[in-house]
Amino acid sequence: MLNDTVRQQQGLGAMDDTATMAREFSPVERQALDHVWIHSARWLDLAERDGLRVMVRGEGCRLFDAQGRSYLDGLSGLYVVNVGHGRAEIGEAMAKQARELAYVSAASYTNLAAVQLGDVLAGLTPGDLNRFFFCSGGSEAIESAMKIAKQVQAMRGYPKRYKIIARRGGYHGATFGAMSITSSRSEKFFGPFMYGVSFVPSPNRYRNDFGVEGEAGDLLCAEAIEQEILAQGPDTVAAVIGEPVSVSNSNHVPSPRYWQRVREICDTHGVLLIMDEVINGFGRTGTMFATEQFGVVPDLMTMAKGLSSGYAPIAAVAVGEALFDEFKKQDVALAHLLTFGGQAVSCAAALKNIEILQREELPQRSAQQGKYLLGLLQELRPHPTVGDVRGLGLMCAVELVKDKATKEPFGFGPGAASHPYIRRLLELMEERGLLTRVFMALQLCPPLVVSKDEIDQMVTTVDESLSLAEREFGFA
Repeated sequence: MLNDTVRQQQGLGAMDDTATMAREFSPVERQALDHVWIHSARWLDLAERDGLRVMVRGEGCRLFDAQGRSYLDGLSGLYVVNVGHGRAEIGEAMAKQARELAYVSAASYTNLAAVQLGDVLAGLTPGDLNRFFFCSGGSEAIESAMKIAKQVQAMRGYPKRYKIIARRGGYHGATFGAMSITSSRSEKFFGPFMYGVSFVPSPNRYRNDFGVEGEAGDLLCAEAIEQEILAQGPDTVAAVIGEPVSVSNSNHVPSPRYWQRVREICDTHGVLLIMDEVINGFGRTGTMFATEQFGVVPDLMTMAKGLSSGYAPIAAVAVGEALFDEFKKQDVALAHLLTFGGQAVSCAAALKNIEILQREELPQRSAQQGKYLLGLLQELRPHPTVGDVRGLGLMCAVELVKDKATKEPFGFGPGAASHPYIRRLLELMEERGLLTRVFMALQLCPPLVVSKDEIDQMVTTVDESLSLAEREFGFA
């Protein structure tokens, strides 16, 4: 385990090691409890324990709450704040744009900031992905990509090509269509889902579905895509979708040959390939887009989150020229409209964000700091509940298990978060000033500006919290 040499800095708000200390809520925290509906959080987590966090300020990799406590942001908000918190120049760019022009109808017009952003993105995206349909967030981008794929197939003379093949463990959003292609979707509350969706195994070198290790196991997952296309009937499948590296599936990094084979399979059967870079993109994995590391160019690519680093809501679908040509040739509009697609202030935020990413070489920094982070996390392997460690760039995961020999998890997917051990581990880290997410795996995906000292502190906090939780639950 790690040497106990890097200690918490003053102001982390450390609390009692074994129990959360009761305290009075501040007025703003009480207002939050009374009026704000926190996304996906359980009420008791907010109301009955010291889990409520009203953040009032951010700087670099740190967040500060209404009580004056300081936290290291180990998840970049939600894999979003790539350039770090408190970038005044982004706020200034947004204010300037708002003074000049904030909005024109996305149905009939565009604006200067959207045009400039499209031109900048065209210089960054791989291959011929140089046409951009702007949206407000990742789920909208996924919905848009599916609609584009289905409409293109119909316009090409294949009206029955409407099915989508997704991957087990993948996550693509929470709107209805995006949830339909997410394998952890909640059938109990929202089913039945969109018709024509099927799921195939995803690369997983820790628990490969076929019991085969390494690249060979990845390639069997690729072949499963072809088998599913054939089973469904190639004349009924519109697209295959997947994240280059799936965070929701605990950061399993496939061989480049996996994606190259998937590309070949899609081309053979006339199926479009959608790659979801909503989390992976804008330097998170060590290159501007993760697709660059796998040697493939998809037909459509979604992006959001790091596009503006969370300073404004914006997303996009990048489309290859061959697809957009279908709309030009037939002079047909996309049967889809989003009111805030390409909103000028959001585009201004994205432009300044990308300028910072390039000026400070943050994708390269992500690659370097990611290697350092992954190396430290490897030292956690002796912990009795640490089953595996993996990652790419500043997107790392520590998989947690009840039993190392059997690889028994504490639960599957997001359901693991409700296990008492996982809940306690998360609580211990928060008490020590580290904010992150723990499902089947503990995720560490800090802003790309993170320093080595901050990485040291994050991993030390994880190490200490694991030791405490393991003792409490009888693993140590």
